[in-house]
Amino acid sequence: MSSTETSAARVSETGTSDAETSDAKATDTETAAADTAALGAGLDALETQDVERTSIGRILLTKVLPPLVAIIIVLLLWEAACLAHLKPSYLLPSPLAVWDSLYNQWLQGTILDTIWTSLSRGILGFLASVVIGTPIGLLVSRNKLVRSAIGPILSGLQSIPSVAWVPAAVIWFGLSNATIYAVVLLGAVPSIANGLVAGVDQVQPLYLRAGRTLGATGLREIWFVLLPAAMPGYVAGLKQGWAFAWRSLMAAELIASSPALGIGLGQALENAREMQDMPTVLATIILILLVGIGIELLCFAPIERRVLRSRGLLVARR
Repeated sequence: MSSTETSAARVSETGTSDAETSDAKATDTETAAADTAALGAGLDALETQDVERTSIGRILLTKVLPPLVAIIIVLLLWEAACLAHLKPSYLLPSPLAVWDSLYNQWLQGTILDTIWTSLSRGILGFLASVVIGTPIGLLVSRNKLVRSAIGPILSGLQSIPSVAWVPAAVIWFGLSNATIYAVVLLGAVPSIANGLVAGVDQVQPLYLRAGRTLGATGLREIWFVLLPAAMPGYVAGLKQGWAFAWRSLMAAELIASSPALGIGLGQALENAREMQDMPTVLATIILILLVGIGIELLCFAPIERRVLRSRGLLVARR
């Protein structure tokens, strides 16, 4: 065989070898890409939430039926205590007597006005508490010197019973709406501020560094990075702040009573006590409870679910 033929054979073998190598590399690349796609699909499947709609029957069975059963059990135990004469009827009225009291208030057209008087005060006082408590919480959480000075005071204010502020507020502002709102603010602001401080403390420093890298500094860092990251703790603080605001409002209305202030639930409760009308006392307590539950279910529960779901901490159950 001539040298020319030998060189041609070598070139042919080299070309075939290079082609085989290229094909092998392409196959390996396709395999790696397929593996990566499969891994990504698996991670997406793990992170994907179950968005299948829950049937109405299951909602009734899991969400509506248990509270109804609990209410029925309480009413049966209540009626059994009345039938057993554990207390005289004027001290422990039956559920039917309490229902009659509620029905009479409805017929008189006073029940909705009473509820709205307290509810409007509670909402306005709570919103004012949010406006005041949020900057305080941010300042305490971001400044070590301010935290050392104010942090213990906030915790101490949160531990003071709301009713303890009523006498001082009456002396300061007299029998006016300012007294009621002052008590509400003193009860709710520390809870909201402490909730935000707890939420900020749980924010990972990596988020803040990433935000600064993207240009989020100053107020932009607080609005776009810090507050969203601290939202679970902040929402918990808001819920607790509303609870304190509602309790503070009832305490203020119980003590700071005046015809000029109108009749809220607290004042109605005190009026019923003075008249020793126990059915109305229990009926008013039930109304206070229902308003608190309603605000929780209609306002805070959806917000909390949305915040948790956005962080993958709450998956819809079938």
